[in-house]
Amino acid sequence: MGNIMAKILIVDDDAHIRLLLEQTLEDFEDKGVELLSASNGKEAIDTILKEKPDIVFLDIMMPEVNGFDVCSRIKNEYRLMNVFIILLTANGQQSYLKSGSDYGANLYMTKPFDPNYVVKKVSEILGI
Repeated sequence: MGNIMAKILIVDDDAHIRLLLEQTLEDFEDKGVELLSASNGKEAIDTILKEKPDIVFLDIMMPEVNGFDVCSRIKNEYRLMNVFIILLTANGQQSYLKSGSDYGANLYMTKPFDPNYVVKKVSEILGI
């Protein structure tokens, strides 16, 4: 079916989490998926506007611009509705889940994440 040119952006201020997600998703690179990363919210917004990734793994708890703010700006201010945003949080509270969807997040994932689940969801979203 040829190479699909999809892009996945990983946003977390924790380099260890970014690396874990990159390792989890590296098999997708063989299928033509480009992996991008950002270490803070401002960098995330710049990268999303420039690269228009298909999927964004977005940490909530980040200094300066947090994940909710990034999500809200991408969906509400820039109206990039086709960017699939997966919020990452170490906090599984229901109130957080609610606010996540209020900000326009498509999916919610708690850390530590299950690599198999991550791969399965990405496959579904990209249709690979």
